[in-house]
Amino acid sequence: MFKNIEDMQKFGKDQFEAANQAGAAWTRGVQQIATEASEFSKKSVEATTGLVEKLMGVKSIDKAIEVQSDFAKQSYETFVAQSSKMGELFTNLAKDSFKPVEEAFSKVQTFGK
Repeated sequence: MFKNIEDMQKFGKDQFEAANQAGAAWTRGVQQIATEASEFSKKSVEATTGLVEKLMGVKSIDKAIEVQSDFAKQSYETFVAQSSKMGELFTNLAKDSFKPVEEAFSKVQTFGK
């Protein structure tokens, strides 16, 4: 499999670099997801605070129901959009994290040939 010690060292170095790249990609992806989740939470709290302020200024039940309905519709749309975005981030996390591993595995498969 290895012709000489240098081949073995290069092989080990390549595998180590692939593991480091995968770890770095994982860390970046998790940081992106955490940042996005934090920003979404902050916006959600701000929206809920705005709803409470609007409801406090309402003079009739009909208007309160209208304000609440608008809020529910907007919250649902925001949630669906955020869910799609988070799904994309998780997909990118998996792709980016496993890409170096896939490349290293393909090298292992072709190494002896």
